Amino acid sequence: PAALQVIIPALPQDFPAALVLVQHIPRGFSASLAEHLNRRSRLPVKHAVEGDPVIPGRVLVAPAGFELTFRGQPGHVTVHLDAGRGPVPPGGFRPSVDGVMLSAAEIFGARAMGVLLTGMGRDGARGMAAIREKGGPTIAQDEASCVVFGMPKAAIELGAAERVVPLDRVAGEMVRMIQQTGIS
Repeated sequence: PAALQVIIPALPQDFPAALVLVQHIPRGFSASLAEHLNRRSRLPVKHAVEGDPVIPGRVLVAPAGFELTFRGQPGHVTVHLDAGRGPVPPGGFRPSVDGVMLSAAEIFGARAMGVLLTGMGRDGARGMAAIREKGGPTIAQDEASCVVFGMPKAAIELGAAERVVPLDRVAGEMVRMIQQTGIS
């Protein structure tokens, strides 16, 4: 996940919002991803577990093989993990970016932000559209800096991306949009 290795270390230590990272990777790799990012980040990065509080200034990595959603109301939101029943359907992912973003839109409304980076397929486009419909800011990585433009392209085509920026500007744009909208 080269894109995350650019963005996460670039975020300031006083980043005022919670982050939840969703990566399409096999079971067993998300914990090492969290450890790897934690060593390079000014923010604490943790592999998410059931009931983890979603708090500003901390990064949670969604565990591979589980659907991650949010429970509670702003001010006291926790992570809920579900292993699902049976195998993941063809073309589906667990966790899915759409699932996480749809849950964020429902729980946080305009205080949710969606960021969609390089990746194959359309996962995340619907969820990002839901965040934008609730008034939350959204960012998609531009085509020139993507390894695979599928996921950001799907969001852009859906009208879900408020901003489209190169990878090296995503962290700065996140900070700017959070300051502009007052998300925390």
